[in-house]
Amino acid sequence: MFRLGTPTDIWLKPAISTVVTAGALNLTLIGLGRLDLAIYTMAGALCALYGHELPYPARARTLAGVAAGTLLSTAVALTAASLSHSVAVLVAVGAVLAALHKLVCEAARVGPPGALIVTFTSVTCAFTPQRLAELPAHLALTALGAAVAWLVCMAPALVRPFGPERILTARALDAAARLLSGEPAQRPAARTALAAAVNAARRSLTGTRASIAGPRRRHTADALERLLVRAESSLASTDPDPRTATRYRQWARDLRGDRPLPVLDPTPVLDPAQATATDEAPLPVPPPSRWHALRPGSPLLPIGLRVALGCAAAGWASAALGIGRPGWAVITAASVFQASAALSWQRAIQRVLGNLLGLLLFTALLPVSRSGQLALVLLALVGHFAAEATITRNYWLATTFVTPLALMMTEFGHYQPARDMVADRWLDTCLGALAGLAACLLVTNRRTATRLDRALAEVGTATEAARASTSRATAATVRARLSHALVDLRDSTDIAVGEWRQPALPRTRITEAEQEGHRHLAALLGHGGVHRGGHEPVPACP
Repeated sequence: MFRLGTPTDIWLKPAISTVVTAGALNLTLIGLGRLDLAIYTMAGALCALYGHELPYPARARTLAGVAAGTLLSTAVALTAASLSHSVAVLVAVGAVLAALHKLVCEAARVGPPGALIVTFTSVTCAFTPQRLAELPAHLALTALGAAVAWLVCMAPALVRPFGPERILTARALDAAARLLSGEPAQRPAARTALAAAVNAARRSLTGTRASIAGPRRRHTADALERLLVRAESSLASTDPDPRTATRYRQWARDLRGDRPLPVLDPTPVLDPAQATATDEAPLPVPPPSRWHALRPGSPLLPIGLRVALGCAAAGWASAALGIGRPGWAVITAASVFQASAALSWQRAIQRVLGNLLGLLLFTALLPVSRSGQLALVLLALVGHFAAEATITRNYWLATTFVTPLALMMTEFGHYQPARDMVADRWLDTCLGALAGLAACLLVTNRRTATRLDRALAEVGTATEAARASTSRATAATVRARLSHALVDLRDSTDIAVGEWRQPALPRTRITEAEQEGHRHLAALLGHGGVHRGGHEPVPACP
């Protein structure tokens, strides 16, 4: 729960993008003497946190969608704030928005940081006093912030158009290196991680090919695909190969460092006499429709209900106890909800610890933050950078910097009593965490077991297709489907394990399905162990 992980290979990108966007807007407002308007520009500026894992065509669409959702949510929040002064009504509006954000972001597979940032900005706006006549100007500021964020996030495409694809391919090569150099006990998990990395990279390359023009760019895409085929071929390995692992790590470093791509023969690393399906790259399995995740019976719907009930309970309890800022309780409750009850429990503990440490940091920084508006804005920018630098290491560590950042942003308009702010933040954090956990316990999500059953069935169908495949023309498509099904089964299992009051999980079936699926995947990659029976079976994922 508290162990620090390693930072991701792109942590610097959202950190710099947010600092550049927020810095440009806030410093301009200081120059105009209107830092009190920063709450509206920041609602749009925080869109700069999204899309950094995506290739630029997909990033442009994702950022535009997040910006549109932010603008719509801000409009609803500001309208509610101008029409009603009832805390109960505003809490209800914030809770409904938080639930909608969670459902839409999960269904659309928006990726980190998910729904929380949009919920933070909209709930904050809902508790900011408004007049109807001011709404157009305030929404225009939000749109301006989102436009600046879009431009900042898309600017690197001018100098490194294949940057995201290179990074995703490098991750696949690193995953292949871990598989080839890992201990036997670690190989099952490494095998699934490699399949997931290959799926993500291939999907990005396929989406990019549809939008690129020119022989040079197509040559780059082809070179990345060859590297991806090399990485994928490691799935067929049953023995460690340190030399190949070292080579893959070097190629990954070259990709991240923007050095020239390795020149590879189109034939993959397997013995040419055994090469079959790997001579051609498979088409990735297209993900289901984004709205498919919101169909009746979807496991996302109980999570949406959890968010709505937990956020409303937290906000109403805060107001009933006379705590000054019930919006903070709503935001805390929204931050607790994860894919399963077990993960939500961990997030609640991490949130409480991070807020406590963050309040101590905020108190220590008060003499500096209140020395002037410029110092306040610069400290907030440092908080943005530190939060993004640590969010992938552990959530509690990032929250240590997010807490003083959020408190400083509330002082962009005017300074507030520090004692009251610290006390309200701590009480609202505890209330929000408790309400969120209570909602997880009250609203069970038995639909995760249904998703697991569907994933098991898909693995079985894909395995049968692999067993029956005898043609090179169909082997690439079959192995792509099987690889995707195995990754989805592992994800479904991990989520189902974290839910309570569930029917007993079919652990034996899961183990057998993963073992059989990986054996046939290895056969499709050219070793032929299943069809000829001459190779060690691939062990199952734990």
